[in-house]
Amino acid sequence: MANIDEYGGGQHTPDVLVVTTNDVPGYRVDRIIGEVFGLTVRSRNIGSQIGAGLKSLAGGELRGLTKTLVESRNQAMDRLVEQARARGGNAVLMMRFDVTEAGGNGTEICAYGTAAVISPLG
Repeated sequence: MANIDEYGGGQHTPDVLVVTTNDVPGYRVDRIIGEVFGLTVRSRNIGSQIGAGLKSLAGGELRGLTKTLVESRNQAMDRLVEQARARGGNAVLMMRFDVTEAGGNGTEICAYGTAAVISPLG
C-alpha cells in the first residue's frame, strides 16, 4: 500500500475548515467573506513526460504524474486556506478544483470557494 500522502490529499489545517457543501452540520454561518482561490501552474517535466509516454504504451497508472497532480492540488488548497485565513475566515464553503491546460506548456490548478466565518451551534 502506497503512502496516502503521495496519492491522496485533503485538509491538513485544523483552523480553517474546507468543505464542498453549502453549510456545515452543527455550525452556523455568521458571515460570508467572499470568493477565495489558490492557484498553481506546473510546467511539464520532460523526464516524467517520457516515462508517461512509455507507460502509456503498456497501459496502467501514470504514478509520477499522479503524484505531481496530488502535490499541485495540495499546494492550491494550501493557498486557498491562506487566503481565507488572511481575510479573517475560519471556513471555506463550496470548495472546488478547476484544472486546465496552461498554454500547452503546463497545467493550471485552481482551488476556489467561499470564505466564511462559522461557529458551533448552541
